[in-house]
Amino acid sequence: MQEMKKDIHLTGRDLMGMVQLRPQDVGKYAIVPGPRERLDSLLKKIENPIKNFSFMEYSMYTGDFAGTRVTAINGGRFSADTAITTEILCNAQAQNMIRIGSCGALREDMKIGDLVIAETAFCGDGVTPYYVGKDFKTAADEGLTKSLTEVAKASGLNVHSGRVWATDAILRETREHVGNAVKEGCIAVDMVTSVFLTLCQLHKIKAAVILAVSDNIITGEMGFMDPNYYMAEGSTISIALNLIKKLEGK
Repeated sequence: MQEMKKDIHLTGRDLMGMVQLRPQDVGKYAIVPGPRERLDSLLKKIENPIKNFSFMEYSMYTGDFAGTRVTAINGGRFSADTAITTEILCNAQAQNMIRIGSCGALREDMKIGDLVIAETAFCGDGVTPYYVGKDFKTAADEGLTKSLTEVAKASGLNVHSGRVWATDAILRETREHVGNAVKEGCIAVDMVTSVFLTLCQLHKIKAAVILAVSDNIITGEMGFMDPNYYMAEGSTISIALNLIKKLEGK
C-alpha cells in the first residue's frame, strides 16, 4: 500500500504561496463576487486597484475605498472553485469577507430583485463535507451580518434573512430536494454559501453573504433577464461598499 508523505497534498497556504500573496497585500475587507463581470463592476468603484494575482480564471485586486484598503476577487460560481479562492483569502488572513451573489427563492412571496442575507447555510454541495461533519452548524458572523442587514434595508429593496441551501446540482432542483431544503428552513438556494461560510468559520474570519434573487423555484418564475434582477445585482455592490463605510464610521 502506497502512503502519502504529507497529510494534505495541497493546502490553502500552498496556494497562497503559488500566487505569491502575503497577508500585508490584502485589505481589511474582502468583497467576493462570483463571476468576472461582477468583479469588473466592483473595480470601477475602488480607487487605484492593483492586481495581486491572476490564477486560472481568478483575479484579485486591492485598492482604496473611502480611505480603507479593500480587496476584491471573483471568488467562483461553484462550491469547488469557491473553496479554492476562499482558502487563499483565509490563509492571507483577510479580516472581513463579504460575498455578493445571486440565488433562487424558496418562498412564494419572494420576488425577482429582492435581496437575501444568509444567516446560516444548509449543505447540499459536495465540497463542504470534506471539511466538516454533518452536525456542523454553518453560520455567518452575527455582528457583520447585522450591520449588513441594516445597510441592505436602507437601500429600499425588499430584504429577507434566513437559511440558504447550497447545491452543486442546479439542474436537479427537484420537488424532493427542494422540499427537503424547505423543511430544513431554507428560504433561498445558491451554489456556494455553505462552503464559503464554513471555511471562514474554520479560519475564524468574519464573513457575511448577500444575494440578489434571480428566480423563484417555488413558482417557477425565471428572472435572469429581468431588469429588477440586474438592478438588485448591482445594488449588492453598493451595499457591500456602504457596509464598509458604516463599519469604518464614514
